[in-house]
Amino acid sequence: MSAKNMLIPLSHQALLDGPYWAALTTVMPDGQPQTTPVWCNIEGDFVMVNTMRGFRKEKNMRANPRVTLLVYDPRNPFRNIEVRGEVVEMTETGAVEHNDRLAQLYLGNPAAHFFGDAIPAALAVKFQPVKVSIKPLHVRVEG
Repeated sequence: MSAKNMLIPLSHQALLDGPYWAALTTVMPDGQPQTTPVWCNIEGDFVMVNTMRGFRKEKNMRANPRVTLLVYDPRNPFRNIEVRGEVVEMTETGAVEHNDRLAQLYLGNPAAHFFGDAIPAALAVKFQPVKVSIKPLHVRVEG
């Protein structure tokens, strides 16, 4: 694990900082929730996700920074963590490198690159990654 966030119990940090898919919920312009599966990790006091410029979730987070992440252990779904938080930064700086770190974690390959190993390398000219920092405001854990 890469962090010791005070709101996130040590018992559940591995769910956010391991190769478990997270459900990221953002708020649509009409107020409806929108949920997508994402990769995540912990860096310092923040839960980090990555998206692409122009994607619906990127637009939603720019318009309304309130988000929720839910991650559960697939071997024991009763062991889960919900993080309700606020997006405090969205940047393209370092986003490609962050996506590569996530690809290495989720693909279990220390040499993996997001573009080329997780998705086709040719998409690198079409998509611009955006690194998202989420500050946890409320954390609920089970199991």
